[in-house]
Amino acid sequence: MRIHLVDGTYELFRYHFSPGNRDPERGATRGVVHSMLQLLEGGATHIGIATDQVVESFRNKLWPGYKTAQGVPPELLAQFPLVEQALAAAGFCVWPMVEHEADDALGAAARKAAQTPGVGQVLICTPDKDLAQCVTADGRIVQYDRRRQILIDHGGVVDKFGVQPESIPDYLALVGDAADGFPGLPGWGARSTAAVLSHYRRLENIPDAVGQWEVTLRGSAKLAATLAEQREQAMLFRKIATLAYDAPTFGSLEELAWTGPSSEFPEIMSELEGSHLVDRAEKLKAQLPRIPRKPGRKTESPTPKKTADPM
Repeated sequence: MRIHLVDGTYELFRYHFSPGNRDPERGATRGVVHSMLQLLEGGATHIGIATDQVVESFRNKLWPGYKTAQGVPPELLAQFPLVEQALAAAGFCVWPMVEHEADDALGAAARKAAQTPGVGQVLICTPDKDLAQCVTADGRIVQYDRRRQILIDHGGVVDKFGVQPESIPDYLALVGDAADGFPGLPGWGARSTAAVLSHYRRLENIPDAVGQWEVTLRGSAKLAATLAEQREQAMLFRKIATLAYDAPTFGSLEELAWTGPSSEFPEIMSELEGSHLVDRAEKLKAQLPRIPRKPGRKTESPTPKKTADPM
């Protein structure tokens, strides 16, 4: 059995900013529903979708510069509750995150699914570099960039970043992540970071004194001094970059099995001017074996704290 875990936030952004989107207020939502039906048409049977119901998370308490809703178009922010409602009505298992982020849910679900008997492989459907830390050497968990149709396995992570998947949080701590709003350490670029972490793996293994380094590279004395002075901050950045595997997702694999849209789906899609998607969903449902399933939709809070505009 293959499990597909989808970054709903990425999908919504992708369709909103698509050159073909002529409806900025609803087009992205229709696009995501279309995309998920397309995934089913390609043979997927068990799907979980994570979204960022609000932009802020627990990480904003750790670093004041962490990403917020600032700069995100309001018509895009307003579609997060719409896409969550539409996807749930379409029969998909949706995890709207409040305190955590969609990435945390994807990582938590991937780890849990991979440990479940009967699961052969888990595909985390997003190109987001943060999720590379979940990829396993045995091929049980991989990343899949659906837009470019690229499968990223353990070797692919090493080829791309120069470090093992488990070192990705350490890598991001040193080089920074502009998309998430933390800068890394001065002077630590991708090449130098990869060279050092490919040997030491984790931040705590890198000696303070360059004379103790077992890695030779240009500018190492300055890099070592910077790390020695800012190690505490680097450890904070690693904590920020590390996925929280306690994010709430699914209880059993049955929740991920798609069994068709609900009775509310036609009305919701009519309001979104996406009635053509109802026919596609019904055709897919007609092809399913008759296996009952309880609806799967789990959120972190029934009354989420409104610390930011809904996303």
